[in-house]
Amino acid sequence: MPNPKRRHSKQRTAKRRTHYKAFPSSVASCPNCNSPKLTHAACPECGYYNGRRVLNVA
Repeated sequence: MPNPKRRHSKQRTAKRRTHYKAFPSSVASCPNCNSPKLTHAACPECGYYNGRRVLNVA
């Protein structure tokens, strides 16, 4: 395997890593109980997803 002959500069490494960023998770309101929930996930308050009950919430 070939090895790098010289070390990459900090600037070059930083330019490559500019796209590695954290995005905030998208939050939507539940159509059943209007509480905030993660998109594409069951509501933790009422247990509904896509109009059906999928979780038993006490």
